[in-house]
Amino acid sequence: MNVIKRSGKEVLFDEIKIHEAIRKANESVDDKRFRLSENQITTLTKNVVLECESIGRAVSVEEIQDMVEEAIMRTGAFKVAKSYITYRYRHELIRKSNTTDNQILTLLEGANEEVKQENSNKNPTVVSVQRDYMAGEVSKDITNRFLLPQDVVEAHKEGIIHFHDADYYAQHMHNCDLVNLEDMLQNGTVISGTLIERPHSFSTACNIATQIIAQVASSQYGGQSISLAHLAPFVDVSRQKIKSELQKELELIGAKIDKQKFDSIVETRVAKEIERGVQTIQYQVVTLMTTNGQAPFITEFMYLNEAKNEQEKHDLALIIEETLKQRMQGTKNEKGVYITPAFPKIIYVLEEDNIKEGTPFFYLTELAAKCTAKRMVPDYISEKIMLRDKVDNNGEGHCFPCMGCRSFLTPYINPETKKPQYYGRFNQGVVTINLVDVACSSNKNVDEFWKIFESRLDLCHRALRCRHERLLGTKSDVAPILWQYGALARLKKGEVIDKLLYGGYSTISLGFAGLWETVYYMTGKKLTDPEGEAFGIKVMEFLNEHTSKWKKAENIDYSLYGTPLESTTYKFSKALQRRFGIIKGVTDKNYITNSYHVHVTEKIDAFSKLALESKFQKLSPGGAVSYVEVPNMQNNIPAVIAVMQFMYDNIMYAELNTKSDYCQVCGYDGEIKIITDKNGKLVWRCPNCGNEDQSKLNVARRTCGYIGSQFWNQGRTQEIKDRVLHL
Repeated sequence: MNVIKRSGKEVLFDEIKIHEAIRKANESVDDKRFRLSENQITTLTKNVVLECESIGRAVSVEEIQDMVEEAIMRTGAFKVAKSYITYRYRHELIRKSNTTDNQILTLLEGANEEVKQENSNKNPTVVSVQRDYMAGEVSKDITNRFLLPQDVVEAHKEGIIHFHDADYYAQHMHNCDLVNLEDMLQNGTVISGTLIERPHSFSTACNIATQIIAQVASSQYGGQSISLAHLAPFVDVSRQKIKSELQKELELIGAKIDKQKFDSIVETRVAKEIERGVQTIQYQVVTLMTTNGQAPFITEFMYLNEAKNEQEKHDLALIIEETLKQRMQGTKNEKGVYITPAFPKIIYVLEEDNIKEGTPFFYLTELAAKCTAKRMVPDYISEKIMLRDKVDNNGEGHCFPCMGCRSFLTPYINPETKKPQYYGRFNQGVVTINLVDVACSSNKNVDEFWKIFESRLDLCHRALRCRHERLLGTKSDVAPILWQYGALARLKKGEVIDKLLYGGYSTISLGFAGLWETVYYMTGKKLTDPEGEAFGIKVMEFLNEHTSKWKKAENIDYSLYGTPLESTTYKFSKALQRRFGIIKGVTDKNYITNSYHVHVTEKIDAFSKLALESKFQKLSPGGAVSYVEVPNMQNNIPAVIAVMQFMYDNIMYAELNTKSDYCQVCGYDGEIKIITDKNGKLVWRCPNCGNEDQSKLNVARRTCGYIGSQFWNQGRTQEIKDRVLHL
């Protein structure tokens, strides 16, 4: 069994330290009549050890000290308990004099268990990542001591809410966005003081796109999305250039060929140009390192109906086909073996002309299905459902990408152009409410539940206002690529971004987590039961009522967001266990359920899961994604397509979770398993050779809407281990 120290470092459990702490508190009591006997100290120590072991995970120092306090008080030795509490308080004051030193030192030593697995796509042993984390620790310290109200800080610390990305809050940075790549490529941009004009070929456009992606990623902390449709016009630019060059070559050698052969040569060269361009994006993205110490969190959007004419649609189909082929192949690891990369994330839109056999672009859907079976991407958006659910004030539906893994904008008509706009818009930030804590705090009293819920939402609202107000007054000069050169706007130097924070141009997100556990605690029913579903819908409607009320009152686009818990799932579970103990089916795991999802251990078929979750996804307009867990499907592509076709008819945004692993020691390419080691810790092990060295294992799992590849904390690892198949 391990213990997580305050610095985040994980060490072996040592019961002698508990015994010594009780003994010292005991000896500090002057009157021997009120002291504990040696036998009592030994018994207390054993009871605390048993309590720690019963939790079934690494416990924190604070949790152990709480157990010791309670154990002493249960014996009636109140003077000893008072001495122990005083000792804790005195040392807490000493620690508060400098809150960052130990965190940073353990981080640099690679021993900070909490921080080093916070992001499953950051390698904490790399100096650039360490530098970002060091800056983040300082930022969090400043944020907690000076910038945020103390009740918000305490609520975050206690796991009542989660104030996301506090490590970037001190700077005037936003969360995620849809990059206006079309504007930047067609009208030019500026990168690092250098003017970048409209590209004269497809491959050049792709190269410029990767530079834009890197610059944008270094100027924000969330995900970004680009549309491949914005690259499609440059295919014909290359085509015309190739035609001209070929004509000159033929004239130079005095050769003549018929038009059919001429066009065939041109299209062969165009295909090579597309291959080079797509390869540039793929390899640049996975090899680039941004200033926050990771590859850019980028999503590519594949939507045929986004093309402006038939030529563009034809060329976009060529780009999509090549992108899927290259992604299906994968990228080589250090051993030269093709593995699944985390990025770019890919979203493929299911449409009328690609969803069924016999439709013009069904061949792309078949290719997408094969790619998903092998590499977990693309994910799927149903044009049919999105046009139904994302409706503007004029009653018109829209289909557009999420920003990163799941954060969606709301429909918006630009008041200047009178046209819908999505690219160039962004999200200001997220604060998440722990729904399970609301439920447990009510002690199953329904009236009390809604009162506490109301109070917690008020707290979240004030925290979200802090995020909004932190961005107010931000000058465009802080991130020229975003605010001056087209990624999000073309403001003047020195101009503030305030007008982009109101009126629906950008969103700000109220996140939620743990609906499954909340429903189960309050009703005794699962979300899959009619009674549980009805209560879950009421919870979602209550959340939406508040975001709508705030939006109407402040002209700020508050939106409800299904939070993609990563490290926070572990933090929330520990906080719940500390506050409420172990409650079966509610707090008895090292994780809580993401957003509205059906619990990972629930036995349910893929179609029933998607049908149920579609009801909750519709009530999460600021962002949501559903998934089904499937076995190796590479030899059953018709089944993959059947699931995709069900998605098209029933749910806006969903994905299939497969496995894609590799052991560098023995070459095994099946599923790497999770086992419990002798210290009670969950570790990854190759079932073929027994290798447990994470540096020699390539494991890819979808955890929060995107693929992670740098392993996870104990809470998320248990969640992955507990997943059941839906097919």
